[in-house]
Amino acid sequence: MDEDLKRTRLYDWHATHGGRMVPFAGWELPVRYDPGVLEEHRLVRRSVGLFDIDHMGQFTVTGPGAASFLQTMVTSDVASLEVGQSRYGLLCRPTGRIVDDVFVYRRPADWFVVVNASNRAKDFSWLTDHAAGCQVVLSDVSDATYMVAVQGPRALELLKPLTDVPLDTLPRFGALTARIAGVEAFVGRTGYTGEDGVELFFSADQAVHLWETLLASGQERGIEVGPIGLGARDSLRFEPGYSLYGHEIDEETTPLEAGLGWACALDKDFVGRDALLAQKAAGLTKKLVGFELTEGGIPREGCVVTAPDGTPVGRVVAGLYAPTLDKACGHAFVSPEFSAPGTPLAIVIRDKPKTAVVVRRPLYKRSPL
Repeated sequence: MDEDLKRTRLYDWHATHGGRMVPFAGWELPVRYDPGVLEEHRLVRRSVGLFDIDHMGQFTVTGPGAASFLQTMVTSDVASLEVGQSRYGLLCRPTGRIVDDVFVYRRPADWFVVVNASNRAKDFSWLTDHAAGCQVVLSDVSDATYMVAVQGPRALELLKPLTDVPLDTLPRFGALTARIAGVEAFVGRTGYTGEDGVELFFSADQAVHLWETLLASGQERGIEVGPIGLGARDSLRFEPGYSLYGHEIDEETTPLEAGLGWACALDKDFVGRDALLAQKAAGLTKKLVGFELTEGGIPREGCVVTAPDGTPVGRVVAGLYAPTLDKACGHAFVSPEFSAPGTPLAIVIRDKPKTAVVVRRPLYKRSPL
């Protein structure tokens, strides 16, 4: 492996428990364990899985200008958040194109921002460049903060005996501080799998203790729980239609094109707003769609999308076998006239067109609690 790759505190645990380690966003992370990606995916859908996502970045924003600064930098209305709430949003260039997608939590003493691993340095620089004169202090706390996601319909059941805080009363996108297995953690009822669960942020030196305690607690109480690698993490986020930087979103794409207009409060001022208003008025030239293959094959990123007559109309940005749906599916950017659900398409896989149809997103939505 490349000596420049970073490793999380759980690297040795992954390596000794069957994790197949691969490079990802500058880190060496497990892509899967035995018995494989499909079983890991299904485990999260039926019970609970643990995700070592410490490669992601975390920033704090403090100072009297913190709320107004973030309101200007993030597309969503974060200034209206109350303490103990969080919201998804994006950072945009003045052109409206996406710097990154982020999650913003409001805490009693600061604002906590979670960013993608590959964009950590870029995002911090982007925010810092705009912070001059805003009465804010930005801190990158990624190295000291560990991040683990606990996801699945039995996630809160797994955590219940390990904390005195009633996490089941915490609303979706709510957040609080609690002790989990004796470890002080910031807990958000958030996640990127389409299932219930939480994300835990805590001192990095407690990573192995907390990880092993969660696994042991499940074993002792008959709750199926196991580690989840990057492969299943991708299919789990894909089915409910969550965007992944470098695929559905990037510096060549705007939130409107990516179907993320709902995360843009266009009635407030933020970096990129004017460009997005202009794009909305002029009309889009590409739109993100979901599709299903109607004949054999697995679509992959980069595959050309054509109309039934063979005319190129777009490209695939994510493609895979979706285990919950038992179908080969994908996301693609296409010309707007080919974006309506039910529109026939063809996906060119290994130089052969495979028939497909545009379907509504999300492709998967869990049953209500």
